[in-house]
Amino acid sequence: MPDEPAHTGILIAGPTAAGKSRLALALAEALEPCGGATIINSDSMQVYRDLRILTARPSPDDEARAPHRLYGIFPSDRRCSAGRWRELAGEEISRARSDGRVFLVVGGTGLYFQALIEGLAPVPDIPAAVRERGERLLDELGNVPFHEELSRRDPLMAARIPPSDRQRMTRAWEVVEATGVSLAEWRRRHTDTRAPGRFAGIVVSAPRETLYARCDDRFEKAVASGAVDEVQDLLARAVPASHPVMKAVGVRELARHLDGEASLDEAVAAGQRATRRYAKRQMTWFRNRMADWRRFEARDPENLLPEILPFVRR
Repeated sequence: MPDEPAHTGILIAGPTAAGKSRLALALAEALEPCGGATIINSDSMQVYRDLRILTARPSPDDEARAPHRLYGIFPSDRRCSAGRWRELAGEEISRARSDGRVFLVVGGTGLYFQALIEGLAPVPDIPAAVRERGERLLDELGNVPFHEELSRRDPLMAARIPPSDRQRMTRAWEVVEATGVSLAEWRRRHTDTRAPGRFAGIVVSAPRETLYARCDDRFEKAVASGAVDEVQDLLARAVPASHPVMKAVGVRELARHLDGEASLDEAVAAGQRATRRYAKRQMTWFRNRMADWRRFEARDPENLLPEILPFVRR
């Protein structure tokens, strides 16, 4: 359509504690005179309703200031795959566009952004038993021997994945284990089906020392605000260890405290380290996979608004 704006949406990626949610809310409010914006979650942990505090989901007050979608929509007895999220995000994008609103897809899960932009290879669902077997094997062998095992099973994918990338290694292993076909072959069969709408991508971050300090502060405040009780409630529901929500940063560390294996101070320190490591992995993903996205960096994310708003309007 010739009168369609250059972009009808903005994808806002970045590491944990970078201030993406605050920036998105400020941007949505600034766009209200122009028709407003809908904020769509693209964080794989914030889709679950159990850990609002630990996963730093927007507060009810923040959600009341602008439309927020796909936050806390799955209970702990259901799984949200990247494919399912993509379907739901596509529906929300279409709804925002039909309402004349800009869509802001916000989060730190690189795979979700990749799924939205590029689509997904049509890999069948992997049985939970296979996923758990792969995770146990990785824990038993360690990264390098597991990578050697993957090289024997799937040399194509092993050549693309470094031994340090545990998530991608286990994914490649479980696909070839469950289907007998390399993930590379599944991707070759992939047909691109892009999400509705046109969009631009930006990556929001902060200087490393500032980001790591925010990671430490966020985890400490989460514990002070009730994150331990959240994890205790989650454990009481006997959620399988293979469920994605059990891999949320901080769950393992606080569970060790609840089991009497660590003091609260030790658990907090371990959770802070895990948060910083997660932020580092995210930054590596965005640097490697989103090299052509526009980068914005500031100690205070809201200071980016005067720079980002003209970019969005343009």
